Amino acid sequence: MAKNLVIVESPGKVKSIGKFLGRNYKIEASVGHIRDLPKSKLGVEIENDFKPNYISIRGKGDVISNLKKQAQKAEKILLATDPDREGEAISWHLANILNLDEKEKCRVTFNEITRNAVADAIKKPRGIDMKLVDAQQARRVLDRIVGYKISPLLWKKIKKGLSAGRVQSVATRLICDRDLEIKNFKPEEYWSITAKLKRKNDKKVFEAKFYGDEKGKIDIKNEEQANGILDDIKNEIFKVKSVRTGTKKRAPAPPFTTSTLQQEASRKLGYTTVRTMRLAQQLYEGIDVEGEGSVGLVTYIRTDSKRISDEAVKEAAGYIEKKYGKDFRPAKPKIFKNKSASQDAHEAIRPTHMNLEPHLIKGSLNNDQFKLYKLIWDRFVASQMTSAIYDTVSASIIAAGYIFKANGSKLKFPGFMAVYIESTDDEKPEKETEIPILEKDEILDLKSIDPKQHFTQPPPHYTEASLIKELEEKGIGRPSTYSPTINTILARGYVEKVKKTLIATDLGKIVNDLMRQYFDDIVDVEFTAQMENQLDEVEEGKKEWKSVLRDFYPNFKKELSEAEEKMKEVEIPDEESDVVCDKCGKYMVIKQGRFGKFLACPAFPECKNTKAIIEEAGVSCPKCGGKVLIKKTRRGKNYIGCENYPECKFMSWDMASDQKCPECGNFMTVKYVKGFKKYRCSSEKCEFQKEELRSKKKSEV
Repeated sequence: MAKNLVIVESPGKVKSIGKFLGRNYKIEASVGHIRDLPKSKLGVEIENDFKPNYISIRGKGDVISNLKKQAQKAEKILLATDPDREGEAISWHLANILNLDEKEKCRVTFNEITRNAVADAIKKPRGIDMKLVDAQQARRVLDRIVGYKISPLLWKKIKKGLSAGRVQSVATRLICDRDLEIKNFKPEEYWSITAKLKRKNDKKVFEAKFYGDEKGKIDIKNEEQANGILDDIKNEIFKVKSVRTGTKKRAPAPPFTTSTLQQEASRKLGYTTVRTMRLAQQLYEGIDVEGEGSVGLVTYIRTDSKRISDEAVKEAAGYIEKKYGKDFRPAKPKIFKNKSASQDAHEAIRPTHMNLEPHLIKGSLNNDQFKLYKLIWDRFVASQMTSAIYDTVSASIIAAGYIFKANGSKLKFPGFMAVYIESTDDEKPEKETEIPILEKDEILDLKSIDPKQHFTQPPPHYTEASLIKELEEKGIGRPSTYSPTINTILARGYVEKVKKTLIATDLGKIVNDLMRQYFDDIVDVEFTAQMENQLDEVEEGKKEWKSVLRDFYPNFKKELSEAEEKMKEVEIPDEESDVVCDKCGKYMVIKQGRFGKFLACPAFPECKNTKAIIEEAGVSCPKCGGKVLIKKTRRGKNYIGCENYPECKFMSWDMASDQKCPECGNFMTVKYVKGFKKYRCSSEKCEFQKEELRSKKKSEV
């Protein structure tokens, strides 16, 4: 019989940790939280200094009974939940139900599930860190008060099932504000002038961009101004005024934190935050690797730290020198600084075993796991490599008193770029541009000069990646909250995803307007960031957790009381459609239901007529000739189907294209797969299909 009981959070870790510890240890999982605030009521005694009333979570009875049973048999109990606030709180709740003293040395943590890390942790148990627990309690109680006090007001005014929350409401506001900014954006005209030049007796042409004059930069606002400059330059010589050569370095990006992993997985792999975190959790908990057994491949995945352990730095240095050579290993290890002390508790996300290169274990991973593991691996290795070095040339060229500038750069030494280059949201990678080595006072030949009209562009809609970046930069939420926040606002219908962009829905705009009007603090970015800082201070032992609630609640209570009174007078108008009710003749209005928008008669309850909103695909059914409609499943996935369903059962998960089948004349469906458009005839009787390369849109500058 095992003498020691080790309790982890996830069943996925049981096998890996059990393999390391052997027969004297029994490994059990709590399967997440075992106690929480009740769902049926507030569960916080506000008048009793915000005392939380925790209860066992419904459905966890068998888990709790088993843990108690195993605890009675064990000589020693070790709580090995995740090494963060949430994990510390779970251990505290476990200690409570198992009658363990929180000061007793029963808590162990490890940043990676490897033999050495687990063995070292088991040797150094500690008491439960109540600073971490209190920071989690403060967040939980704060979020419960906000959610349970405001949400009922939204139910009364709009519809059941809505919710408000500190982080989700701010995220919704950011998206609504961005949508409004785009809508109200007024493009401004500007012009560029590009001269194509070459040296005497040289065929190679290079570009020089108009900059201004010897007094400084000149912005060209319109065609008249551009033409004036062109007239001045006409028949003038282009002479090199100055030349400067040099080198510049490009440093590698730091290893991944939770947010940068989510951003980069979205940009490079097209993964949603939920998908990324699910896969990362699998890599952290343990994968059955051929010849190795169950192995935790990456360190803990919920972190905002860029720190790397000394041991990992040494391993990486040895790997880099062996694989790429001494020139690729920096003389001093790369150190990436964190903003605050609270971020230094963990390491960044990195591989746990430098001998398990992605290509060596590809057969033990599914395709998604392999891609994410390789991304983490490449980013970590690159972060520990030398900077890339570019040779640079910049020249100022003068014509009729105007300055044109030509800049060139050529990669001299790739450094970290031999392994990995970070993506950006605007997807404009640094390009090498070569220009010849020019000499001062040299006369150049003008081959052509090109004036071009441009218009300023509005900021882009948020994507999951760019929203996470914005939340992190503004100090909203923490590593564990980014993915659930985006998931929540999508599930509530406040935001919808159109291709990769996040767009506020009408419902989201209505909720945001009400929140801004009546609960301005809750959706205020700076206020929310200050609250996050206070939670960090609780974790660092600088602030008592209930004082955060005492400071917050009086003003919130006042706002809540005023909102309850004033919102009685608020009427939210329905959007009128052009569809006439076939029962009473009134124009039907658009309502938001559980599964999306639908049409309803405004004369309700006298007239209870409702209709689905029909979106036509613009093609005829290949079976019966009826109209083909764009429909949605209950989960929101689009498909096309015949208007005559159920008599005609035509449907397709692929969308209708504007192309017709060359063999039978029916419309073709299309889907996008890895850079290709795949067309297929919509008729079951015809097997014609074809593929085309997917053309990339060129965005205007």
